[in-house]
Formats: sequence, C-alpha cells, structure tokens
Amino acid sequence: MVVMARLSRPERPDLVFEEEDLPYEEEIMRNQFSVKCWLRYIEFKQGAPKPRLNQLYERALKLLPCSYKLWYRYLKARRAQVKHRCVTDPAYEDVNNCHERAFVFMHKMPRLWLDYCQFLMDQGRVTHTRRTFDRALRALPITQHSRIWPLYLRFLRSHPLPETAVRGYRRFLKLSPESAEEYIEYLKSSDRLDEAAQRLATVVNDERFVSKAGKSNYQLWHELCDLISQNPDKVQSLNVDAIIRGGLTRFTDQLGKLWCSLADYYIRSGHFEKARDVYEEAIRTVMTVRDFTQVFDSYAQFEESMIAAKMETASELGREEEDDVDLELRLARFEQLISRRPLLLNSVLLRQNPHHVHEWHKRVALHQGRPREIINTYTEAVQTVDPFKATGKPHTLWVAFAKFYEDNGQLDDARVILEKATKVSFKQVDDLASVWCECGELELRHENYDQALRLLRKATALPARRAEYFDGSEPVQNRVYKSLKVWSMLADLEESLGTFQSTKAVYDRILDLRIATPQIVINYAMFLEEHKYFEESFKAYERGISLFKWPNVSDIWSTYLTKFIARYGGRKLERARDLFEQALDGCPPKYAKTLYLLYAQLEEEWGLARHAMAVYERATRAVEPAQQYDMFNIYIKRAAEIYGVTHTRSIYQKAIEVLSDEHAREMCLRFADMECKLGEIDRARAIYSFCSQICDPRTTGAFWQTWKDFEVRHGNEDTIREMLRIRRSVQATYNTQVNFMASQMLKVSGSATGTVSDLAPGQSGMDDMKLLEQRAEQLAAEAERDQPSRAQSKILFVRSDASREELAELAQQANPEEIELGEDEDEDEMDLEPNALSVWSYTEKAPSMRPPVHLPVCPSVRSSIRPPGPAPTCSDAHLIEEAQSGAGLSL
Repeated sequence: MVVMARLSRPERPDLVFEEEDLPYEEEIMRNQFSVKCWLRYIEFKQGAPKPRLNQLYERALKLLPCSYKLWYRYLKARRAQVKHRCVTDPAYEDVNNCHERAFVFMHKMPRLWLDYCQFLMDQGRVTHTRRTFDRALRALPITQHSRIWPLYLRFLRSHPLPETAVRGYRRFLKLSPESAEEYIEYLKSSDRLDEAAQRLATVVNDERFVSKAGKSNYQLWHELCDLISQNPDKVQSLNVDAIIRGGLTRFTDQLGKLWCSLADYYIRSGHFEKARDVYEEAIRTVMTVRDFTQVFDSYAQFEESMIAAKMETASELGREEEDDVDLELRLARFEQLISRRPLLLNSVLLRQNPHHVHEWHKRVALHQGRPREIINTYTEAVQTVDPFKATGKPHTLWVAFAKFYEDNGQLDDARVILEKATKVSFKQVDDLASVWCECGELELRHENYDQALRLLRKATALPARRAEYFDGSEPVQNRVYKSLKVWSMLADLEESLGTFQSTKAVYDRILDLRIATPQIVINYAMFLEEHKYFEESFKAYERGISLFKWPNVSDIWSTYLTKFIARYGGRKLERARDLFEQALDGCPPKYAKTLYLLYAQLEEEWGLARHAMAVYERATRAVEPAQQYDMFNIYIKRAAEIYGVTHTRSIYQKAIEVLSDEHAREMCLRFADMECKLGEIDRARAIYSFCSQICDPRTTGAFWQTWKDFEVRHGNEDTIREMLRIRRSVQATYNTQVNFMASQMLKVSGSATGTVSDLAPGQSGMDDMKLLEQRAEQLAAEAERDQPSRAQSKILFVRSDASREELAELAQQANPEEIELGEDEDEDEMDLEPNALSVWSYTEKAPSMRPPVHLPVCPSVRSSIRPPGPAPTCSDAHLIEEAQSGAGLSL
C-alpha cells in the first residue's frame, strides 16, 4: 500500500500511469540503472501513444545517458515517427535536436552518425549534411572513416556540385589512394578532363598502384593516351607528345595503337602536317606487321578524310585554281602512299630480321625498272647480311648482284662482284663453291673457255693450310678444295675443253681426295671406256668399290659387272666369278637378286649348267623373303629348260618348305599340276593332301575346288570320300577359337551342353575339350551316316582324256611282260619302294594331322584306271551330292 501511495502522488504531474505499468514501475524503482529493465518496459509500451513512449525514453536516458542501446532505439523510433511527414514539418527539427543531444554522449558511434547523415540527406539539407559529415569525420577515429566515406561520396555525387565533390574526393584519396580510378571516372563524367588526365598520369607512373578493376598498367596508359589524344583542347597541363613517346619505349608490343593515338592528337589539334610526319615516322620504325597494318590503315584513312574534306569545302565555296592544285597534291600523295605499301611492308620484315636473304630479293624485285635503287639495295644487302646469321643462301645475293651487271652489259663489274664474293667468309663451303661455279659459268656464257678453266683450277688448288671439309673453325677458303661441286664442274669442263691426261688427272684427284660419289666413279669409268682404256676403266671401278660400302656401292657393282661381261664374255670366266663372289660377299638381301641373276646368266652363257643351278639355289636363300617366291619361279623355269621337268621336283619341295603359306599353296598347286601332266596321279594326290593342311576351307575355296576337279577326273569313290574326310579334319583344326567353336556346335546340334558363358570360372579349359570331343564324335557319326549303300555295280571314275571304248580295249589287252603278284606282295613292295615320295606334314601348324604317307614314285597308270562299268545308279547319286557339298562347289 505504501508503493501505491507513492505512485498516486507522483513528483511530476504530467506522468500518467496505468494499472498494467505498475510491475514495470516497481522494477524500475528497484533497479533504475538497469538497461534491461528499461528495455523491457519500453518493449511493453510499444503500442502506447508516441508522446508517452518518447517520455519513457527520456526518463531512461536521463538516468542512463551513456547507453548506446537506448539512444539507438530512441533515435530510430523518432525517425520512424516523422518518416511520412513533410520535410518542412517542425517535427524534423525536434528529431535533429534529439540527434544533436545524443552526440554529446555518443559522438564515437559511427552507426549513429551514418543514420543521422542519411536522415539529413533525405531532408535535402545539403550544407547541414556536408557539415555533419565533416563533424563525423572529425569526431570518429581514423579507423572508422572507411564507414563514413562511401555514404559521403554518394552524397557528393548526388548533387551537381563538382567543386564540392572534387574537394571531398581529394580528401578521400589521402585516406584511400587506391580509389583513384573512381575519382578519375567522376572527373570524366563532370567534364574536368584536365585534372582527370593529371590523376591518370600519376596513377600510370606509380609502379605500386594496383587497380581495383583489375586493369594492367598498359590498359591505364592506353586510357590516358585516348583521353589526351581525343581531347587536345581540354587537356592543357600535360605534354602529350612526351607522354605518348614515353609509352612507345615502354610498351613495344603495342606501338601501332600508341602511334595512332599520337597522330590522332595532332589531327584533333588541327596540326595536319605534324600528324603526317608522325605517320611517316611510325611506318618507318614499327617492327611488326600488325603494328604496320594499324598505322598504315590509319594513315590511309587520314589522307582520304583530308581529300573528302577538301572536296566538300571546294564544292561549298566554289572551285578555285588554288583549291584544284591543293586537291591534286593530296590525291597524288594518297596514290603514292598506296603504291609504297609493298616496299614499306618489306622494310618492316627486314627490320625484324635484316639477315633474311629472301626478303632482300623481294625488295630488289619491288624496285624493278629503277637501276639505281636496285644497285643501292644490293649494296645494302651484301653489307648488312651476316653469313653466319643469314636465313637462306647469302651467296645468292652476290650472284644476283653480278647477274644484274651482266644483264646490263657491264661484264667487268660482274667479275669484280664475284671476285669479292670469293673472299667472303661464308658459313657453308657449298656457298663459296656455288660462287666459284658461277664465276666459271659467267665465263662460259661469254665463251671465255680458258678463263673458266683457270678459275676452276684456281678454286680447286691446294691451299697453304689444308683443313677438313666439315671443320667449322677453319674459313671456307681453306676447305673449298674438297668441294665436289667445284670438282664436278671442273671435270665436265676438262672432258669438253681439256685433254685426256688433264681430265684423267682431275678424276684421279677426286678419288684421291675421297670426295667422289658413285656417279663420279661411273662417269670416270665411262670416260676411260670411251677412249678405249678398258682396263683403266675397270681399275676405276675397283677404286670406287674400295671407297664405298653397301648400299652405295650397288650401282658401281652393277655397272662394273655388266661392262666386264660385255667386254670379255667367257674369256676371263674365273676372273668374272671372282668379281661376282666379291660383290656378293656382304651384299644385303635387298640388292642380291640382281647380282645373282646376272651371275647365273653368266654361268648359263659361258659356264656350266650345274654352276648356274647352284647360283640359283644360293639366290633363293640370299634374297629377301618377299623376293623368294619370284626367285623360286625363275629357278624352276631355268631348271626345267636345262635339265627337264622332273629335275624341278626337289626345287618344288624346297620352295614349299621355305615359302610362306600363301606362296607355298601356289607352289603346291603348280607341283601337283606338273605331276598330273606327267601322269603321276598318286604323287599329285599326295601333294594335294599335304597342301590341304595349310588351306583353311573358309578362306581357300579355290584350292578345294581344284582338288575336287582333280578327283573327279582321276579319282574314285574312296578318294572322294578321303578328300571330304581331310577337309572336315582341316576345318576342325582351324576352328581353334573357343567362342567360334561353341557357336558353331550350338548351330549344328541342339544337344550341346552349354555355351562358353555358362562355364564356371577355372573350368573353361576342361569344358572346351569336352565340347571339342563331342563335336568330333558328331562328325564321325555324320561320316558313317553319309556312307552310301554299296550297289552291285560301283561308280567308276576314269581319266577325261580317254573314251570308254578305248579304256575297254586297253583292259582286254594282255601284257605278256606283266608279273603276277598277289595283293600282299603288292602292298609290301609299295611299302619298301626305295624311291618313294615322302609327303610332308606341318606338325607345328596342324599337330592333329595324319603322319606322312609314302607313295610309290612311279605307280602304274593302270592302277588309277578301272574297267568301264555301268552308268551310275540311283544309289550313286548320293556320292555325287556328297562330293559337291564337301568341296563347297558344284561338279
């Protein structure tokens, strides 16, 4: 009741309390210096009228004037209360005064300053706002200024007061110099370009400056150049020419843009002649084609604009004589500029590389028709080009220079040029040799033959100090005596103009210096042969052979042996054989075929046949594998012509053993065809049986067709069936891939137990063999089912070259000399025949094939011929179908 009495008699009569306020008032009375208590009370009174709420804030701040939370909430509430009122309302002034009272205690709080400044900006009070910003900067420590300046600068930019903004920015740059770009942009927008250029120049010269926008120093420099060149009337405090020329020395990769900026500055300033001088200086100093293109295009555009402006002015003011002369002068200047472009571009390339020989030749061509410029260009070229740094052949400049004088009838001057060229220290001996050869050709063109010989003899004379050809430490003048180019020309001149002895001496000297080529050796030998010195020519071949190794000596040997055989034939056979053996000793297989054929031809014509056969046999082993097939064909052909067809059997056998499968197959077919022609049917059948081991039925259908045709002509039912059995066996042997075998077996029969994908891990090998065995059993069963029932009359096959009547007569004729032998004796005799043919088996390629079969060498023809029988019956038709299906072709 005491508390209520006190509250009922307040000290201030303007305070009004409600029943709900009593708890908060009691709490404040107990803790009147507690900010939390006041904040709870204020939060409770948020819905009260604004005067009462403000009165509560004032009571709290009277007790707690240094509370930032109370001041911040109070000022925020006061600003919100006048937010929708007119800025001229007196309430705004009350709020401003409230802020001023707050700064008596809260002048170190940047948030309150920012809110107050923003509040003043919204009122539009420019001067008061600017002064408040200044007070804030003075009141706050330097570390807090970065929070004030962004709002301050925005305030300065929001009003068209450039002087105030400039002063503010200058103060700001003292705190943050890295923000100079922002100030420069503002100066550009306010058309204060002179100060913008000054600031930009300061930034460019400051090596420590780092652009906030990420611009490089060159980009800033380029902005400066554009600014000062495009506004010459507004930028007065800077030396534009010095600035841009300073950039030319710093940024050598952007010379074109900088030169164009400097010329643009003078054009906008009205100094057209000065701009033209800048363009001329630029196109004579730039080093890249890109810079040249930029400057030249800008120069040409400037001249066009000048012509267009002059024509427009003349048309407006009336044409006068002076205007016509000026216009013609401008047109002539523009045409000259366009015509000079190739020459100016060539100058740019030569400034890049003054030792580029080809560009000097192009420069001479550009001066075509102007002799004085051509001479000056050649003179400058030979003086500028360093032979050790040259790109191209530097001697061509001297030769072309002399040729120019020669074409103009100044022969003595051409000789002087070439004589000076022979004393130049070229990098390569070949360059000096070319100069000497040009000296000789110059004299030959003017029919001074003796002088040409003297010059070349002088070039090939031994120097006082000899040096190796590739010794780079010695000058080329001491090494040119070993140049084959000079010696070759001297040899040609000696053959044409000199004597036999002098020419022979030149060739001997070439061989002594060991600089000859195979062609030089052959030319020397041919020269001696033309003069009937045959043994000397052979000696020349021998000397050449001693200089070279394979394969360079190949042409020398071929020519030497051909000439020797043509000269002596069989008169010096042993010597020729020694030469061939010497040539074949160490001969690579690539070059052996020609020599062996030449050797064999020698033996055939002048020697012994057995020697020729021995050479052919050696050749089949010595040549490359790709040439063995052709060599065996030649060997077989020559053996058949010399010894007869039967002598080729051993050659065929050797070829089949050595050659690849493809070529061996061809040899087998030819071998079998030969045996057929000789009547050796059993031997031919044995050859077909052997060859079948290397013939996959899926890819070599032609072979099986040939064998089938052979059996139709010469075989019988048993041989046909044997051929079909071999074909199935070979096909099963070649089907070695598990996937392929499994798929084929599944296609043939549905009784196969699983596929490869069904096999368990680790059991694939065992299951594969099981599938293969099943397939083999299946093939055997099919073969038994396919056997036709034997009729009483069997189908008989006879040779196609005899009629049935002739065979019947032969069968009825009795041979009085025939020896009666039993069946057992015949079999024993066949097994014990000493001249039996062994049919080879490729056990490596087909291990499952049958072992070799021995057949008689000369079986009786009658053994393959049966007496004529009745025509094939219906039961025999099944056999014919089996032959057709087994061979894969029709009968």
